[in-house]
Amino acid sequence: MTKVLVLYYSSYGHTAKMADAAAEGARSAGAEADVMRVPETVPADIVEAAGFNYDDNHKVASIEDLAGYDAIIVGSPTRYGRMASQMAAFWDATGPLWMEGKLIGKVGAAFTSTASQHGGQETTLFSTITNLLHHGLVIVGLPYSFQDQMGVDEVKGGAPYGATTIAGGDGSRMPSQTELDGARFQGKLVAETAQKLHG
Repeated sequence: MTKVLVLYYSSYGHTAKMADAAAEGARSAGAEADVMRVPETVPADIVEAAGFNYDDNHKVASIEDLAGYDAIIVGSPTRYGRMASQMAAFWDATGPLWMEGKLIGKVGAAFTSTASQHGGQETTLFSTITNLLHHGLVIVGLPYSFQDQMGVDEVKGGAPYGATTIAGGDGSRMPSQTELDGARFQGKLVAETAQKLHG
C-alpha cells in the first residue's frame, strides 16, 4: 500500500485542519496516510501566553520518519511570506537524509495558511517546494482540474502550487469547505501519483 505522510506545523489549528483534509484525500485513493506535526521551537511560556492550539492526536515527527513514506505533503502557515521557522528548522536538520538521497523520487506537495489573500501564499508554497526539490521529490500541485479555486463567489484560497486557506488577520476564520476540498483533492492526487510511480 502506498504510504503518505502529511507533515505540518500549526499554531492555531488552521494548518492542522488542512492537514487532516489532505490525509482524507490520500486515503480516498487507497493510500495509508499519517498526519504528524513538526516539533515546536518556541519556548513553552510564550506558547502558553500566545494560546497556541495543538492537535494532540498528531504525533510529533522525527527526521527519520520521512524515509518511510512514498509521498510527503508539507503544510506550514506563512511567516513573512515564507514557511514558519518551526518547519524550516525541521527541514534544516534533514542533511543526513539528503546526503544519502533517501527522499529522491518520492512525491512531494505543499499547502499553507495566511492571514490575508495577499499574505504570501504563493511565496510560502514556493519556499516549501524548494526544500522538496533539493531532496529530489517529484512535485504535485493543485491543478485547475480542482475548479473550485477559480471562482470569486466567496473568499477562498487555492493556487496551482498547492492548497491554501485564509485565516483572517485575527485568526478567527477557519478553513472553508472549499479550501478543505482543495486539500483533499491535492492529497488524493499525491497518493494517485505516488501509486503510479511506486506501484
